[in-house]
Amino acid sequence: MLLCKGNRIYTGYATDVQKRFEAHQAGKGAKFTKAFPPQKILKVFELETKHDAMRLESLIKQKSLEIKKECIRLPEGTLPPFFTDP
Repeated sequence: MLLCKGNRIYTGYATDVQKRFEAHQAGKGAKFTKAFPPQKILKVFELETKHDAMRLESLIKQKSLEIKKECIRLPEGTLPPFFTDP
């Protein structure tokens, strides 16, 4: 999860978060981060599979700003309560 220009939050998935963050800063990738350049990494969730990462990304994107902020405040290594194994 990235903090972007205008205090907006971007949620995505990546195998190398730092490399993807730098790509977004360089204007490569998502339309959102081209319009609202990222300023810093707010939160990283480590998951076992790409499928799980994409599922969590989708779930987070559906949540309100307040819920997204709650996700950011979770202790390191803790997944959001709305994300449960299938």
